[in-house]
Amino acid sequence: MKAGCYTALITPFDSSGELDDKGFEKLIDFQTHNGITGVLATGTTGESPTLHWEEHNKVVALAAKFAKGKCLSVAGTGSNNTREALEAARHAVNEGVDALLLVDPYYNGPSSLEIRREYYEPAAKAFPDTQIIPYIIPGRSGAQMMPQDLAILTRDYPNLNSVKEATGDLDNMKLTRTLCGDDFSIFSGDDGIIYQIMTDPQIKACGSISVMSNIAPGLMTRMVQMINAGDTDGAQQIQNALAPLLDLVVVVTQEESDFGRVKCRARNPLPLKTLMQLLGMPSGACRKPIGKMTSQGLAQVVSAAQKVWADNPEVFEPIATHFDLDIDDRLNNPVYRENLSYDY
Repeated sequence: MKAGCYTALITPFDSSGELDDKGFEKLIDFQTHNGITGVLATGTTGESPTLHWEEHNKVVALAAKFAKGKCLSVAGTGSNNTREALEAARHAVNEGVDALLLVDPYYNGPSSLEIRREYYEPAAKAFPDTQIIPYIIPGRSGAQMMPQDLAILTRDYPNLNSVKEATGDLDNMKLTRTLCGDDFSIFSGDDGIIYQIMTDPQIKACGSISVMSNIAPGLMTRMVQMINAGDTDGAQQIQNALAPLLDLVVVVTQEESDFGRVKCRARNPLPLKTLMQLLGMPSGACRKPIGKMTSQGLAQVVSAAQKVWADNPEVFEPIATHFDLDIDDRLNNPVYRENLSYDY
């Protein structure tokens, strides 16, 4: 798959919790106007676990339609059921997507060997003309295909020559590079370490499939392009400007309950969609069982966004222009924070 930055799109919902088609088109238009390499629909950030299959297929079809001729489109079609994954993939291919992202099968816990033989191989064989991108994220899936099996796949199937790496394990990424070779494409699945793994000579990631590029597609894309062009100093400046946002992919707080302190971990896409609602972008709330951030968590989101706006307004200015928003008012007027959090 082409090197660059791909946005793992949120799925926007309206006030009744239904898919916001027009909002989704506006979000993709924002992405393409800001030079994104590609968009990924129905990934983790797109709340794929809470989409029923009719919705899932509709989101994929809309993304392929809105991105056509403007940027590449990728569809998340993974499942813990190979048959379902193949059915979703077939629909996405028929809609004209450029690539398929398959997450390692979650919950039922297949071995690395089984993941390769019973999941990725059937997909690679069924769709030989479409790029297949394994998504390795053991923290969510509870399973992991290892670099050795990934190397077998990329050796045997020309359409499987990249990976979305979200293990957070640098040694795993280095082994992937060693076994899969220099022509293999490693994409970062962790916003906070994009710069690190792209500049590490033992990993040499070529880009990212990003969460926070929902907010800053232009700068995230530019940072990736600069690293690939050898301008690490320029990329470092962008990394520094974006750092407060990149730290919001997961927000951890200590909350007081009636029975003692509890660690509360707001995971993607909750902090992102909270920020997008705060800024006034199409988003809507997350679907249950994801709820709202705690008051402490929301305070962290607001503080980070205010810092970015004060120190590097160029991060949010494209949002202000594209969606006709007053960012200063959105970040400093408490009325926009109402109903975005609850207490323990």
